[in-house]
Amino acid sequence: MKHHQVPAKRTTAQKPARRTAPVKKTEARTASVRKTAARRTPAGMPEARRAPVGTRAARKAIAGRSPKKRETAAVRTILERGPKGKKSVAFAVDWPGWSRGAKTSDEALATLESYRERYRPIAVAAGMAREFDRARALGVIEDRIGTGSTDFWGISFSPSSVEHEQMDDGDLNRKIKLLRACWSYFDRVAEHVSADMRKGPRGGGRDRDQIIRHTIRVESEDFARRLGLRAPEGAALTSSGLHDHRASYVAAMRRYHAGEGKPMRSWTLPFLIRHSAFHVMDHAWEMEDKDLS
Repeated sequence: MKHHQVPAKRTTAQKPARRTAPVKKTEARTASVRKTAARRTPAGMPEARRAPVGTRAARKAIAGRSPKKRETAAVRTILERGPKGKKSVAFAVDWPGWSRGAKTSDEALATLESYRERYRPIAVAAGMAREFDRARALGVIEDRIGTGSTDFWGISFSPSSVEHEQMDDGDLNRKIKLLRACWSYFDRVAEHVSADMRKGPRGGGRDRDQIIRHTIRVESEDFARRLGLRAPEGAALTSSGLHDHRASYVAAMRRYHAGEGKPMRSWTLPFLIRHSAFHVMDHAWEMEDKDLS
């Protein structure tokens, strides 16, 4: 891509806040979580159904579903709140890239729902339009505490309990298709938006090429390292380099799924795919929102 041929500047991706220590599963904590996950109705959207954590209904909701069952079921949604309660994020665990953050859990759910049609082109490009269109309202299957990055950035930066489950080959292929669709969407946006982006109230914010450089470098030089890939600095900032990176990245995911390589310390493969897709879509939507053309 033309716009990916930008000068490589030496930058260091901001390290996420350290993960909070695991909390022991006690009866008191379970009761607290159930109370926190009480049913609420965000303004302007259908009520999001919650299955209390630890119940039989929640475990059944967490279990993997076939595409046919997903078409007639609620969108499996996970709420993640920052340890200090400053921000929350909601994401559709079966649709990598469909994730939105806000100040409160209700606002995060409402924002996620408002992005349903905006995410739809990803499902269409992946050949999953029918499945996506027939999916019903958001259904919260887990309400969890995230990391410091949730409070600071309003993003999910750790695997949910669902993403600790082993994927089968069909689920892996499905999520890789959606990730590829996210990449293609990002590329199309990068080709058509203005070089100068709309600035914030105080004149801050990155322009198009800075956003492109950041998005590609974080994925190729940070996320990919989780799978043992070591790309030279700025190697993915050309069209051919980006193509090679993405091919290597997907191949490494498949090898990892097959049991090759060292296990990731705190990340899981489902989370890596989801987070990669989120990062791409978050910046694609940012460019669309700040486009001056």
